[in-house]
Amino acid sequence: MTLPATDDSNITTLPLKGKPATVTAIAPAARKIDYAAIGANVARNVIPPLIVLAILLVVWQVIFSQPGSSLPPPSEVWNQSYDLIVDPFFVYGSQDMGLGLRVLTSLQRVAIGFGLAAVVGVGIGAVIGQSIWMMRGLDPIFQILRTVPPLAWLPISLAAFMDSGPSAIFVIFITAIWPVIINTAVGVRNIPQDYRNVARVLQLNQFEFFTKIMVPAAAPYIFSGLRIGVGLSWLAIVAAEMLTGGVGIGFFIWDAWNSSRLTDIIVALVYIGVVGFVLDRLVALVGTIVTRGVSAS
Repeated sequence: MTLPATDDSNITTLPLKGKPATVTAIAPAARKIDYAAIGANVARNVIPPLIVLAILLVVWQVIFSQPGSSLPPPSEVWNQSYDLIVDPFFVYGSQDMGLGLRVLTSLQRVAIGFGLAAVVGVGIGAVIGQSIWMMRGLDPIFQILRTVPPLAWLPISLAAFMDSGPSAIFVIFITAIWPVIINTAVGVRNIPQDYRNVARVLQLNQFEFFTKIMVPAAAPYIFSGLRIGVGLSWLAIVAAEMLTGGVGIGFFIWDAWNSSRLTDIIVALVYIGVVGFVLDRLVALVGTIVTRGVSAS
């Protein structure tokens, strides 16, 4: 019988008692990066949106290129708001600066307000989720408060804080906290009973139960609430800044409207949409990492 030929490059001779013996040692295959697969994946996710965007821009250009159009076409937006598009971080004065700096100012307020809402919301939601009676008593109240529009809280916050900065942060906080509380409470209520039994067997204290059982088990629900909350936070700060002033992106839109700079408003809307999308993706990414690949949506 003829044996198939073997590759001697992977044969290692080991000395044994009596005579040498041959032991086959398979060399580990080198990991190769599949650039073709990566490129195909990028193309699937990038090319379709670019095609749709190009079509929308062409349609927009055709519809509003006629004399007397109510809105400027993309070519006019590019010509009149060129500085805002290509240089988002210029500074020519206290109120004459790029949209990048204005967005950063708004993001600072969002970070404070949303951060407080996340910490407080998860804590309150965890406590409520442990008690069926607290859930029944407080859930209707939370459901009512979460339907209050963000700007409706602004007069109350201005009367309480007497300053536009803390007032805007409070509006963000009070807007974002409700979905965090509700989703966290629901997630805690849905923790399997087996997990609770294990905690009793291991005699975990409340802090250990919270960190090792409750948070990991309810993480998908928690991050669902956080994603909703961060979106509402970004909406709230833009609306609040329109009334409180300052150098944020919201006040820029209001000031541009009063100055009849429609092209600047369109550019600002693009900034707002892109930043909101990035914030949502960041929270989703953190949720995916925390839940070890389990979707947070």
